[in-house]
Amino acid sequence: MDRKLKRWEMALMLGLLCALVGGSWLGQEQHELADSVIRFHVIANSDSAQDQALKLAVRDRVLEEAQAVYPSNATLEGARSALESSLTQLADAGRQVVEEQGYDYPVSAQLTQCWFPTKEYDGFALPAGNYTALRVVIGEGEGQNWWCVAFPPLCLGAASETVDTAAQAGYFSQDQVKLVTGESEGYVLKFKGMELLGQLEAFFS
Repeated sequence: MDRKLKRWEMALMLGLLCALVGGSWLGQEQHELADSVIRFHVIANSDSAQDQALKLAVRDRVLEEAQAVYPSNATLEGARSALESSLTQLADAGRQVVEEQGYDYPVSAQLTQCWFPTKEYDGFALPAGNYTALRVVIGEGEGQNWWCVAFPPLCLGAASETVDTAAQAGYFSQDQVKLVTGESEGYVLKFKGMELLGQLEAFFS
């Protein structure tokens, strides 16, 4: 009986150890990636067709404005600093679109930490986790979200970079490129593990 109990205890301890080691590794990988990007998060007033269309118009204007405030050859810290000092300008740009389309919703912009689920884009994907984000909220902010990457500029229309060109500019390591483009070995399991890890962290916090 004691031997069986000890085996059970050892198996449990081994499982917990594997989970901790695996979680720590996955968490570190996600954190390093999160430290390389600034996400862009736009929240519509509601899920009505009109408010969703307005969200996309605000998105386009704010992205255009964000591109203009970045310094030449911006680094991540340079982009962060430029965004922080331009939040009022970015909110005003979004508010102008709202007024042009005949609405009176307030628009706010902030640079904050947000949790994102795993998200696939055109040619790359980002795992779930906490990221610094330029967060724009329209009106009540109760509608569906739109999100992408504001820096490196992977979502700035004609100025968009690819993941490869962002890597060439020094924004991503080769391991990070392989992860976000799906070339990393076992990336599907990694992404799922990061998703579960993020949910556990959110639960215990």
